[in-house]
Amino acid sequence: MNPDNAKLAAGLYLVATPIGAARDISLRALDILGSADVIAAEDTRSLRRLMDIHGIALRDRPLVAYHDHNGARMRPRLLAALADGKSVVYASEAGTPMVADPGFDLARAAVEAGHALVSAPGASAVITALTVSGLPTDRFFFAGFLPPSTSKRKSALKELSGVPGTLVFYESPKRVAAMLRDAAQVLGGGRRAAVCRELTKKFEEVLRGSLDELADITAERPLKGEIVVLVEKGGDSPVVSDDDLDSLLQEALQEGSVRDAADRVAEHTGLKRRQVYQRALELSKGT
Repeated sequence: MNPDNAKLAAGLYLVATPIGAARDISLRALDILGSADVIAAEDTRSLRRLMDIHGIALRDRPLVAYHDHNGARMRPRLLAALADGKSVVYASEAGTPMVADPGFDLARAAVEAGHALVSAPGASAVITALTVSGLPTDRFFFAGFLPPSTSKRKSALKELSGVPGTLVFYESPKRVAAMLRDAAQVLGGGRRAAVCRELTKKFEEVLRGSLDELADITAERPLKGEIVVLVEKGGDSPVVSDDDLDSLLQEALQEGSVRDAADRVAEHTGLKRRQVYQRALELSKGT
């Protein structure tokens, strides 16, 4: 930590905090926490513990909560501090501010008011999960939390099916099994994926396999903790869910033979004819 607690220039400082291990914080972030005039945090208790661990005294500086439930009320107070030429630091509960985090409105308001916005980068569950997933990292798309209901979740997954990169989601441990099953149906059960939980913490675990395999694993063994789910990008073939393929084939089978139905659906979807014919044959036999 900067022993002189050098005064910071006026502005809003975004400080990334550890997602697990307390030592995963940058020296610059510690300097900012030790020097800022006003400190705002998504969770003041967890930030106070982090500051105590690293020997950063709060002194007589205000430490205020800023989260989804009080943002509209607290924003004017923080903007007023900025207008007075003070340095304000905002720390999310864990990870990098602005990534699935309530600080976005504060940062946007600060920029619109003409104040400096400075980021002290650090831990991020998205990037950490990407590095240990074993999936391609050259392109990725962070989709946050999917809707909790099955129908809306499937619709959201369909919209993401064509994204040319690894998909990254945050998910609740209570819904992860259902999410993986829906993803298998919509994106294709054979797509490689990874489930990362409790990253950088004592019980860190990474499960790797196909979406079908991970859906089965999580259905049999409920998971706990913070979870990130990653799914590899689709191949060159169009992504057609199992449910959609069955619906198309059942409609085509009402008007023609298995061969004709397979030809028609394969041409319509761009899927390999052999794959479509095999499924049409199964449906015609009621399997």
